[in-house]
Amino acid sequence: MALPPPVLAQTAGAAGAATRGAGRAPVTVNFVNADLEAVTRAFAAMLNRPIAVDPRVKGTITVYSEQPQSVAQAYQTYLSALRGLGFAVIETGGLLKVVPEAEAKLQTSTVSVGDVGRRGDVIITQIFTLRHENPNNLVAVLRPLITGNNTINASPGNNSLVITDYAENLQRLAKIIAALDQPTASDVEVIPLEHLVAADVAAMVQRLADGTPTVAVPGAAVGGSTTVLADARTNSLIVRSSNAARVAAVRAVVAKLDRPALGGGVPGAPGMWVVHLKNADAAKLASVLRAAFAATGGSGSSAGGSGSSSLPAAATTPTAAPAIGATGTTSGSSQATAPLSASAQPSTGGFIQADPATNSLIITAPEPLYRQLRAMIEQLDSRRAQVYIESMIVEVAGGDAADFGFEWLGTLNGNGSTALQGLQSLTTGAAPNIVSVNSSLASGTVTLGDGLSLGIVRTIDGVKSLAAVLRLLQSRSQTNIVSTPNLITLDNEEAKIVVGENVPFITGQYTNTVSGTSNPFQTIERKDVGITLRIKPQIGENGAIRMQIYQEQSAVKSTTAAGTSNAGPSTTKRSIENIVTVDDGQILVLGGLIEDTYTTTLSKVPLLGDIPFVGALFRSESRERKRTNLMVFLRPIVLRDAEAQARLTMDRYDEIRARQIGTQPVPSFVLPIEKSPVLPPAVPGQPVPIAPFEPPASAPAPKAPLMTPVPPPATPE
Repeated sequence: MALPPPVLAQTAGAAGAATRGAGRAPVTVNFVNADLEAVTRAFAAMLNRPIAVDPRVKGTITVYSEQPQSVAQAYQTYLSALRGLGFAVIETGGLLKVVPEAEAKLQTSTVSVGDVGRRGDVIITQIFTLRHENPNNLVAVLRPLITGNNTINASPGNNSLVITDYAENLQRLAKIIAALDQPTASDVEVIPLEHLVAADVAAMVQRLADGTPTVAVPGAAVGGSTTVLADARTNSLIVRSSNAARVAAVRAVVAKLDRPALGGGVPGAPGMWVVHLKNADAAKLASVLRAAFAATGGSGSSAGGSGSSSLPAAATTPTAAPAIGATGTTSGSSQATAPLSASAQPSTGGFIQADPATNSLIITAPEPLYRQLRAMIEQLDSRRAQVYIESMIVEVAGGDAADFGFEWLGTLNGNGSTALQGLQSLTTGAAPNIVSVNSSLASGTVTLGDGLSLGIVRTIDGVKSLAAVLRLLQSRSQTNIVSTPNLITLDNEEAKIVVGENVPFITGQYTNTVSGTSNPFQTIERKDVGITLRIKPQIGENGAIRMQIYQEQSAVKSTTAAGTSNAGPSTTKRSIENIVTVDDGQILVLGGLIEDTYTTTLSKVPLLGDIPFVGALFRSESRERKRTNLMVFLRPIVLRDAEAQARLTMDRYDEIRARQIGTQPVPSFVLPIEKSPVLPPAVPGQPVPIAPFEPPASAPAPKAPLMTPVPPPATPE
């Protein structure tokens, strides 16, 4: 049974505060199902410090001890009993407060940094600063060990953990954090090799150390607790592991492998080595290596390939087709029928030979020379970046034309004579002359041409004829063409795209007559007409790209020049050939044409056409103005890894697919075809959604192009 609170208060007063209780007499407490607030007042007297009780803290509490104990020990027993009831003691501004456990983390003002200096069931906030481990990784480990009403948070900025919990539990968490916050790897071990090539053995040692079948790339880190890298310069292996035993195991394996090869690299073939390339072209690399060692006095011959540093001169060189009959056709242009590239033949000669079929090098050399070659091969056999090139050809053209003219014909005596005694025909080309109009009028058809025509019709000898005609015409034309050819190519490799037509041109013809039968023959030359883009990029330092460019825009003219009707069609051609440097992702203007042409044509009767006002009846005038703005823009984007290539490809794929879905035909009861083709989804296995037809205004908008069209400068009127 609990003792009366006044008696315990006196005992507590003799004991003194818990912080100084070591020098006080021990106390014996015995509270069984006592009022919580009364017990709290008793312990406040023992500690000689006020303890406030939150209004939400109510109920009974049991705190007792069978043997005398210090005030500090009795206070810890009191805190443990509060914790069992879901309450906690916090300290704010020197005042102790008993609050619900869920509120303790919000009201406590005790913050500790470094070692946990407090003990017992007091809720405090502790900040742990980590040196090696990522705080986000430890949150998942420590969260189950923290009281449900308390919190743990990570601060990646300063690599720290902020935990609010009971001080006794924080002592345990501090030990766990200290054990986990260790360096992830031991000291780096460098294992020099004497007989093996580091790049060859690194991948095998990595797989043995990790115990996984992962295929490793020489010189690159592979996942796992052990990392093995190859240093081609010193022919050494760099090993790093979180377990010293693994490092020793790797060293033991390498020691067993690093022994002189019996008879060279190929069994039964002394001094012969086979190197399988991963990225470089075997035939080209063999020529480079032979030339390099020949220049430095090494053995071998310098058989080499010749490389061109610029684009071929002729971008539109026509390919003559074989002679065929007048009605015969060829099966296709040589660009379509020729192979993409000639099959490479094995590169022979010297001590380095290439096998194009397996993209391998066959080296015949002593081991020291082979090591030198391998070091050079490892540096040259690297994956090259690619360049995605967007070009934009913008042409804005416009024209204005105006025509004014007056024509007449008729007799001058007015007696009905059919003899023609007066005629004025000043047609400027906008309409037929008055004579041809009267001829068509007599046949029952009237052809006056475009524009407004005002005329006077007279009856001469019973025949209606056009006596006078006034023509007024003004026309305007606008053309806006944007072409965006795009292509992708490897660094320092030429690429070409042609979008247009392959037009035949007659280069010669003759007729062979045999036994009275004529056999006509023609020789035909085909030319690509349209848009041609040829680019050879070279990636430089800091993303700067040097590009050799040939761009051409050609078209077949709708009209043929006078006197050339038998020579075939005429074409227009606009081309740019230059070498430029542009940064990755930036837009560059390659060039263009701004043309403004004005033409006036005046036809008049001498002297009469110069009379003011009245002279307008004796002259015809036309004016024409043409404006052409042509600009060519280009933007390269460097794709250095597979992720960038996939991201760009999926962006273009989704754009085309969105356009197809947004242009589905209108459902019809009469027309059975209601679906147009749609690309399958990028992820295999997903159904192809067909969006219902919507008005064009609400159709899904396609993605914006990477390069926004830049309008050419306006031509002043």
